[in-house]
Amino acid sequence: MSFSGAVLDVDGTVVRGDDPIGGAPAGYERLRSAGIKTLFVSNNPTKAPPAYVDRLGSAGYDVDAEQVFTAGTVTTRYLREHHAADDLLCIGDAGLLSQFADAGLTTTDDPAAADALVASIDREFDYDDLCTALWTLERGVPFVGTDPDVVIPAPERDVPGSGAVINAIAGVAEREPDVVLGKPSDPAIEMVRERLPYPPEECLVVGDRLDTDIALGERAGMTTALVLSGITDEAAVEDAAVSPDYVLDDLGEVGRVLD
Repeated sequence: MSFSGAVLDVDGTVVRGDDPIGGAPAGYERLRSAGIKTLFVSNNPTKAPPAYVDRLGSAGYDVDAEQVFTAGTVTTRYLREHHAADDLLCIGDAGLLSQFADAGLTTTDDPAAADALVASIDREFDYDDLCTALWTLERGVPFVGTDPDVVIPAPERDVPGSGAVINAIAGVAEREPDVVLGKPSDPAIEMVRERLPYPPEECLVVGDRLDTDIALGERAGMTTALVLSGITDEAAVEDAAVSPDYVLDDLGEVGRVLD
């Protein structure tokens, strides 16, 4: 098939931790040699695109900041569009709060003063945070999640992600988020289309998650390829509600899709 653009997931697709996944660098070069514009899209909300340029560059991928956006990018944009003047109570890592500060967004630690709650991955999440979130949402303010990933790949083994924190808060508050951003949300699809301004049939999405990467591609009308180098195995593919167009062992097999 002939493609003009490709959306590539990061963790579990091109790297695990800071190391390249076997075959993935060659697959990336195969895409570039075919003249396909690549866009890296990560559901990790804790780091801004420049950090990914450094991380991917160290792993052997030649990338610039315009080729990257994350769940943090999508969430920051959404909040600037819908909550620019609000005081935000954020349950999340310091890296996410730094992105908010850089964008001119205001945060607060006071449940009584918060105009909205933002929930995300927080490696120091504890009972006090759960209380804070509950007391904030009792006031009926908007509830925003950065991304739905319950489990994420890590260097040694999989670990809980943003979805685990969001679900814990939703459980005690007995209330679902008003919006969950990152892949496969409509705001994320909109940003993909802005960066890859091609007809959907000319775009390929490659990732290791059915419910985010493949779901985004399916919703956007793009061709999808699931790689088995991350969070998903073949058994999960058979039982899934979302079906990829291709299943690859890793990105190194992307030539099967292009030829």
